Amino acid sequence: METQKPTLNPALKSFWLAPARNRVLVGGRSSSKSWDAAGFATFLTSNYRLRVLCTRQFQNKIEESVYTLLKLQIERFGLREKFRVLDNKIIGAQTGSEFMFYGLWRHIDEIKSLEGIDILWIEEAHNLTEEQWKILEPTIRKEGSQIWIIFNPKLATDFAYKRFVLDPPPNTIVRQINYDENPFLSQTMLDVIEALKEEDYEEYQHVYLGVPYDSDEGAVIKRAWIQSAIDAHKRIKGAWTGRKCVGYDVADDGQDKNANAGIDGSILCLLDEWKGGEDELRESAARTKLNAEKIDADVVGYDSIGVGAGTGSHLNSMGWRRHFKFNAAGKVERPEKNYGETKIKNKDFFANLKAQAWWLLADRFRNTHLAVTKGRKFRPDEMISIDSEKIDAKLLDRLMDELATPLRDYDNQGKVKVESKKDLAKREVKSPNLADAVVIAASRGMLARVSISDML
Repeated sequence: METQKPTLNPALKSFWLAPARNRVLVGGRSSSKSWDAAGFATFLTSNYRLRVLCTRQFQNKIEESVYTLLKLQIERFGLREKFRVLDNKIIGAQTGSEFMFYGLWRHIDEIKSLEGIDILWIEEAHNLTEEQWKILEPTIRKEGSQIWIIFNPKLATDFAYKRFVLDPPPNTIVRQINYDENPFLSQTMLDVIEALKEEDYEEYQHVYLGVPYDSDEGAVIKRAWIQSAIDAHKRIKGAWTGRKCVGYDVADDGQDKNANAGIDGSILCLLDEWKGGEDELRESAARTKLNAEKIDADVVGYDSIGVGAGTGSHLNSMGWRRHFKFNAAGKVERPEKNYGETKIKNKDFFANLKAQAWWLLADRFRNTHLAVTKGRKFRPDEMISIDSEKIDAKLLDRLMDELATPLRDYDNQGKVKVESKKDLAKREVKSPNLADAVVIAASRGMLARVSISDML
């Protein structure tokens, strides 16, 4: 039997060979975008001496970059002898080429000082900000240098989509590619895609055809607010740290996952997610206790609805008695107090505790955004920051999506509420476990009977 020789996607041959400063590959999942970029990059670096800077927004570990993808393509094309794969970079053994891997958010200043870059590869570029682009574009200044921009669109209002798809810069080639142009896709994956197409055509268009959502106008927490909150404590002076809390969202069915979020004062410093069935509730509570001990937490808050009802007993049996319940459907806290600067009482504004907790967290994200982008002044306990150094990059990406997904809703009395898990499921959106854990942790000022100000 003849073995087929490995190859790049022939549909993208003209894209790679056309002269251009910026190469933009955009489209849905399973379209071969990143695989082809890795394959073409290994071809170039095995024949020419090049410095390739591989970036993505968040990267705390080398495994979170395209490092693994490049290794696989080197093996696939039989180029192992032409490269030295080191712990933190890949070197061309014969050409002297170099692959470097950086996270944009934490290392943008280091990237600004790099010299002699031939190719800047921005993977998962949907999170790219306008401020970062203003730094990156002039940094890649070597004669003949290129910038590869690869992403699946999220929102039509995102900077990357507006700049590189709707209004691309001069000397830019834009190629939309989807799964139907990927000759390497398995039948199993084609069946999965077809199933989603039948069940939810709009979601199919977004996920596999790269059609962006219109905007996050109806979202409780806007994506731009979350982006501003990343490492805000490093940009805005103040007493950000204080007493610590771990929020615990308990898995409630076979497909759901448990999640923990840890907050130190006003800084989100821990995220964890794991699979655990109803017969493993004690084990999951023990994992939560370990996470609480890891950050030296003062208190644990947990979802007390359904299977989470026994969490307090499990924690007590392990010697951890500092905990509080979060009942999403329960009555609002401080019902007679006015919400914010309005003249409406909490009990008349919010439908339930979940809505109140999400709104208060949204207020803190919005305040942070105004402080970062407009220079407005707020106390740290009125804002929130996300420590990108202490959180796994993939979980951080997921958290951003989960926080920005639930929509505002109203009950039949006109009180605000948050889109339910049932309604999210109708949109083929999975339960926002990480986001819910953050909401619980951020609510400790209300429910743990200790004001956030007192913790700072």
